Amino acid sequence: MPEQKQVTLTIDGTKITVKEGTTILEAAKQAGIDIPTLCFLKEINEMGDCRMCIVEVEGRKGFATSCIQKVEEGMVVKTNTPEVLEARRTLLDLIISNHSKDCLICTRSGNCELQALAIKFHIQDIEYPGERTKHVIDDKSPAIVRDFEKCILCRRCVGACKNVQKIGAIDCVGRGFESCVSTAWDSSLNDVDCTFCGQCIEACPTGALKEKDSTKDVWKALKNPDKVVIAQTAPAVRAALGEEFGMPIGTNVTGKMITALKKLGFYKVFDTNTGADLTIMEEANEFIERFSKNEHLPMITSCSPGWVRFAEKNYPELLDHLSTCKSPHQMFGAIVKSYYAQKYEIDPNKIYMVSVMPCIAKKYECSRPEMEVDSLRDVDAVITTRELARMLKQANIIFEELEDGTFDSPMGEATGAGAIFGTTGGVMEAAIRTVADTLEGKSLKQIDYEAVRGGKGIKRATVSIQGKEIKIVVASGLANARTIMEEIKQGKADYQFVEIMACPGGCVMGGGQPIKSSKIRREVDVRKLRADCLYSIDEKSTIRKSNESPVMQELYREYLGRPGSKMAHKLLHTSYQKQEKYKI
Repeated sequence: MPEQKQVTLTIDGTKITVKEGTTILEAAKQAGIDIPTLCFLKEINEMGDCRMCIVEVEGRKGFATSCIQKVEEGMVVKTNTPEVLEARRTLLDLIISNHSKDCLICTRSGNCELQALAIKFHIQDIEYPGERTKHVIDDKSPAIVRDFEKCILCRRCVGACKNVQKIGAIDCVGRGFESCVSTAWDSSLNDVDCTFCGQCIEACPTGALKEKDSTKDVWKALKNPDKVVIAQTAPAVRAALGEEFGMPIGTNVTGKMITALKKLGFYKVFDTNTGADLTIMEEANEFIERFSKNEHLPMITSCSPGWVRFAEKNYPELLDHLSTCKSPHQMFGAIVKSYYAQKYEIDPNKIYMVSVMPCIAKKYECSRPEMEVDSLRDVDAVITTRELARMLKQANIIFEELEDGTFDSPMGEATGAGAIFGTTGGVMEAAIRTVADTLEGKSLKQIDYEAVRGGKGIKRATVSIQGKEIKIVVASGLANARTIMEEIKQGKADYQFVEIMACPGGCVMGGGQPIKSSKIRREVDVRKLRADCLYSIDEKSTIRKSNESPVMQELYREYLGRPGSKMAHKLLHTSYQKQEKYKI
């Protein structure tokens, strides 16, 4: 393969050589020169709509949009002339003139890219006030709130939904001043083909999209003396929560997180990783049964509610391929309100289960009517990583100074297998560890399955167990999920076990995780840093297989009997049904 041609140019007096086809913006980054952006999101939205990244190119009229303008040999670029700075300021003024200015009460205050640019350019008044567009807030869905009056038409959310997830639930409609980002027939996100994955929220530079706030409900429960309020925390939360308090991306803050939750007043703090171990026990058993009978294969994981909603709306004819297992936090809620309540003589009606999740689709999941047993909801409230951080700040808890606490027993003792649930490939690796032990009838030493690790959107591998080959596939992101489902639909699937996560990279990149600016996202591999944190937890764990967990062994011995038992199905399994893509 021939070497790619190199191009030499000068940016702000610095000579730099880059590959042909590189944009001015990327070349400037390589030269250590920062050019402001607003609509740009690497590999997601590269359209040059906002023009905040304009620069001067010597010998040319007007400005060049650096995020889409390719470099040329001998090009001389100036990024900070008085003319460029004044033009950027004018553009920013025009954007802000049609933007809600309630920064003091906005969820994104302090982490808003528009606000940061306004501070940077010292915007103190608006030269072009003019007329403002008026829109009604869409808060019908249980997961997402859409406030178009804070939208700056950057189209980053559209790029995430259309280009990354291949859903297209939102797009730009209208022309001129009437342009806006909306849905089909201007319906609520609740009534269109939205999966509540929250990738649009992660992409949004302002507060135009945000999670449905549940903190008020949790505060109310914590103040109620008749409630036994219990928290459970997902694996991906501990790998990201510290970022909300200025700690490096991927810092493991498990101990501080536990202490912080106890300071908030939670009666017990349990680990959803234990719920993940329980999921593996049931899912592994379900897979072995299907595999031995060659029925409803490939079996597809069901712990990602955004993926489940996608399947129900887009592939209802293939729903029998999904595992019937509830997701870990729903399983765990059901067990806490049955087994744990009975064992410790707590009235299950008084238990208020709060799940701390990296995912806004979990809010939707816990509200699904089937997520209850004997009229008791499995989970009463879901708060995201961001919401927990806001609660801790409201309580004036200095997170970074906290001592490390430990999860409460017996429901807080999990294996390393539970920890890796938070990253793409983790569910499959954890499941295969238990499937292999069960089929081989012994504890195997080989438990690291490198082939399913990493950030690649689709990963295929074959594992040999008891002389039989099991072909597996791992997909993250709904565009990749569609690829796999089309293969199954067309009869081209030659594999038996599939893991699908709605969010690209898995739960570590969930829609409820700390939001990173476009600048950070193009400079740092956030997914890898958070995933490495979870793999490190797994590697350091004394027990790394769900089937070897003493907690699981005791739970099945005392209460459930065996994986797949009648009691297990009552508490831990569910069903799916076709959903209309659009409710008109």
